[in-house]
Amino acid sequence: MATEYIGDLKKWVAELARKADEGESVRLNRAVDLISRNFGVRTHEVAILGLTSDERSLRFLAPDSLRIVGQIPLSSTNSLAVRTLRDKRPELVNHFSTVPHASVFEAVPISDDQRGEPIQKIMSSPILLGNRAIGVLQVSRKGANLADTGPDFTQPQLRELKTISDALAPCIMLCIKE
Repeated sequence: MATEYIGDLKKWVAELARKADEGESVRLNRAVDLISRNFGVRTHEVAILGLTSDERSLRFLAPDSLRIVGQIPLSSTNSLAVRTLRDKRPELVNHFSTVPHASVFEAVPISDDQRGEPIQKIMSSPILLGNRAIGVLQVSRKGANLADTGPDFTQPQLRELKTISDALAPCIMLCIKE
């Protein structure tokens, strides 16, 4: 990630922590914006998930359109997000549409006038606080088919995503306490 974005992200996390201490609700829109610009994806192609308080599921913290839709049980056997949390290891899949996965969240409309598109390519990184996995950060490329979604994700980008997820950890901890 460009140094300016990492610096902006760290400042933003510190500001969020202050606001949370003052009782304000924590929203992740600024982080989503910075992450999407860094990877050249649309904001709805960035997902941040946090562990539920009972530690049985992951719930969407961003994008806002998925916050109220549902949760992914940690017992799920075909969820990349669950596997990422469980294994505490980042992963990228540049042929995601051919991999068996639950596509229910892809069908959620992006807005009132824009339908959801299938995920074609995805990077997934655990959000760790110390050795404890508390969430998952995912960046995807969505489109009708693989050819329309842009370049493949790379290993250096996956390392950047891990750096970003590490920087987000304190903020995610605040979000999952809400």
